[in-house]
Amino acid sequence: MDLFEKCRGLFSDPSVAQRMGYPTNATSLQEMGLYPYFIPLDQTEGTEVTVEGQHLIMLGSNNYLGLTTHPEVREAARAAIAEFGPSCTGSRFLNGTLALHGELERRLAAFLGKETALVFSTGYQMNLGVLSALLGRDDVAICDKEDHASIVDGCRLALGRMRRFEHNDPEDLQRVLTACSDEAGKLVVVDGVFSMGGDIARLPELIPICQEHGARLLVDDAHAVGVIGGGRGTAAHFGVTDDVDLIVGTFSKSFASIGGFVAGDEAVLHWIQHLARSLIFSASLPAPNVAAALAALDVMEREPERVDRVNATADSMRERYRDLGFNVGDSRTPIIPIFIGDSLKAMQVWRSLFDSGVYVNVAIPPAVPVGQSLLRTSYMATHTDEQMDRVIDAFTAVGREHGLIG
Repeated sequence: MDLFEKCRGLFSDPSVAQRMGYPTNATSLQEMGLYPYFIPLDQTEGTEVTVEGQHLIMLGSNNYLGLTTHPEVREAARAAIAEFGPSCTGSRFLNGTLALHGELERRLAAFLGKETALVFSTGYQMNLGVLSALLGRDDVAICDKEDHASIVDGCRLALGRMRRFEHNDPEDLQRVLTACSDEAGKLVVVDGVFSMGGDIARLPELIPICQEHGARLLVDDAHAVGVIGGGRGTAAHFGVTDDVDLIVGTFSKSFASIGGFVAGDEAVLHWIQHLARSLIFSASLPAPNVAAALAALDVMEREPERVDRVNATADSMRERYRDLGFNVGDSRTPIIPIFIGDSLKAMQVWRSLFDSGVYVNVAIPPAVPVGQSLLRTSYMATHTDEQMDRVIDAFTAVGREHGLIG
């Protein structure tokens, strides 16, 4: 068989497309105007974007605190590119570590309540590097079934085994850990805030189970830092920072930049620093991105009301969606899913909202379980009440048009 045949099938063969999770082939979706991916934005100013001249309210961004448009963040990036240039032209391991990286690592460690931190070029690379460095041949990672793809891929890259437990289910974690060998090194890995459902890991129930079995705990706070725990993430939200061994995250959400980090004990991070292939063999995070993340951290610490505002907006919208009759699951954060079920229906609803001036994201299998396709909406501290009223008007009309609400 020609290796590339399946690639062509995605656009022409419905059976190939359906195996990939699409309701039909990509060409048909494009012809129907229902292909929701890789849409180029002409302009983006945070809460509103422009696509081919059409203005839309942005409900698809992870810019939770609205800092991508903050003048201090932008000026910090401009100043850094003027001083250091656009690239470090080397890896952290060799010539690519700036004093600026060290400053960000020290600030992050203090902010998160950990001994030290280590910065990677992307959040995805961070999970690949951390997990593959820590998990040896005789070790096992125990992951929530709705953990981010970068966690799954990091475990696949590692030499150890991966086991999975039912989503946010402490009893099933107990079952899986009980079945693990006492001799194996064990690392439980969970998202702090789950990126599709917007629900929060049940850390107070998971931690005693980890301790009972001698398992270490890693929490991915990509969608939690800047959002819960006064902005300090899931462990701070529950007051259990000392019981979480590693906190990892990304700068591409609340920090208005790009990059990833891990925070924890110095000895553990020293090990990761010397064995994480995605750190050693990748060019380091450029100075403008480091400076933007530092400036964003300044704003987070100085303006905690941004965290209050984004959560107040999300609480209000969640209640309004439920009042209309939409299913928003167990969301407790500024990520609010609108469950549709059928993938093609989800794309049709997306298109109607797009035409109504509201930009949302579509999640279909394998990003979500089969039969649980959804619209992922997310909110910013800078969204206005007037914008949210317009969003509700659009959802009301579109929901009725598609028979989602009465």
